[in-house]
Amino acid sequence: MHDHGLSEEQRLMRQSCRGFVDDVVIPFIRQHWQREWVMTPEDRLPPEILEGADRIGIRTLGVPEEYGGLELDPAAEVQTFALISQEIARGDSGLADKLVQNWKVSVLLRNLAPKHLQEKWFKRLVEDPQFLLAHCLTEPRGASDRWLPYNVPEAAMQTRAVRDGDSWVINGRKQFISNGYDAGLYVVYANTNTKVGMLQGTSSFLVPRDTPGLTVARCNETMGCRFMNNGELVFEDMRVPADHLLVENDALGKAGVYFRPGKIIQASKNLGVGMRAYEVASDYVQNYVQGGRILIKHQAVALRLADMATRLEAVRALLARASEAVDANTPDADVLCNMVKVFASEEIVKVAQHCLELHGGNGVMLDFGVEKIFRDAAIFLHMDATADISKFKIVKALFPDTAGKYAGPE
Repeated sequence: MHDHGLSEEQRLMRQSCRGFVDDVVIPFIRQHWQREWVMTPEDRLPPEILEGADRIGIRTLGVPEEYGGLELDPAAEVQTFALISQEIARGDSGLADKLVQNWKVSVLLRNLAPKHLQEKWFKRLVEDPQFLLAHCLTEPRGASDRWLPYNVPEAAMQTRAVRDGDSWVINGRKQFISNGYDAGLYVVYANTNTKVGMLQGTSSFLVPRDTPGLTVARCNETMGCRFMNNGELVFEDMRVPADHLLVENDALGKAGVYFRPGKIIQASKNLGVGMRAYEVASDYVQNYVQGGRILIKHQAVALRLADMATRLEAVRALLARASEAVDANTPDADVLCNMVKVFASEEIVKVAQHCLELHGGNGVMLDFGVEKIFRDAAIFLHMDATADISKFKIVKALFPDTAGKYAGPE
């Protein structure tokens, strides 16, 4: 473990998380590997897991202390998010997904929600260990590609919200929503001005799960990260009170407090998966004998192990640089966020592939637990923007005057 530069608070939090992961999460995953494939999503992760996360204080990070949450040092909040999500993802990336949505949406709400709604929902979140939050942006007809941006009305959100007296009426559909299947509270984005582009005409709303007109249509059965129940939502003449409007028209501009930490946390979860891959591979090659010697003494094995360690250190270094930039709000924070997100996704999937191959035939056996690491790593290529879209955004940030539009007419 790397302690350089960590505060005492960060060291203690990481120690608690590591103990929780080693004593509770990893044993559960190994002993109950079949639970991942249960087709009733609510039965996959037992309530004891989230209750354990609650006991060590990591379920309500970002919630203001006045409502019972755990506030972090503002100068290093995103760095601490990265540290903790990395440790949890080392045990299971799906569990990390469940928790970090709560953190990110909590930061969004404490910045944008009126006080009476903060009081109501933060208290609900703190009191109920199973309570989850979700951020509803992606739609069937538009996701990462919208962020190039091709900022014209026809590329705007398909989900629409119209003011009607003291309510907003929302119609539309959202898909690929983290925690979407079982969240108790949603932040929903909708088009509120059809005459302008997405960046000028998108609003955000706070929507409780039991709102009439809201239907949780399905759980998306993903290849990896299966202990987070990704969902699809339908809104049919759904009415929300006028005061549940968070931001009118400029919601995407105000959501940087969600998006920036999100990229950092995405990369840190990815790093956690890579750390687990390295741990199990290191243990295996030093204990498994083939050809009359333990595996690590074979040159081909040694080369793979060295490659894994090098890739992990490279991701860790860029992650530290990017998370510090976000906490300090430096001009290069946005481009570094995209860089570390895409870099981690591509490097860690290679680390996981090495782990899989070092285990030989055992690597592809469901009950051995290694193929799960590979599946979880592969998911990150398409989480929180695809790798290609992230690279387009990097180029546009580096060469704003000459980069292509990459969408719509030149």
